[in-house]
Amino acid sequence: MGNRRAIMLLSRAGCSSCVDADASLLLLCKDFDVDYSVIDVDAAAGENPELRAEFGDRLPVVLLDGREHSYWEVDEDRLRADLAQ
Repeated sequence: MGNRRAIMLLSRAGCSSCVDADASLLLLCKDFDVDYSVIDVDAAAGENPELRAEFGDRLPVVLLDGREHSYWEVDEDRLRADLAQ
């Protein structure tokens, strides 16, 4: 194996749903050996405007290993099942 799983949260400042998603993901990541990062799509827009254009209307968005996993909320049961595979 050797490949670490990665969860990325696409977020926006002032988004209460994004804050809730971050809290849920931080707890979930304690149970799994995964890399976790948060990207503010507005702050990243200068270097990567496509990120905000693609995901900006659906925040928060959870990416698992670079692929969209869920949006608007964390699908924790599904994410745990996918990470357990």
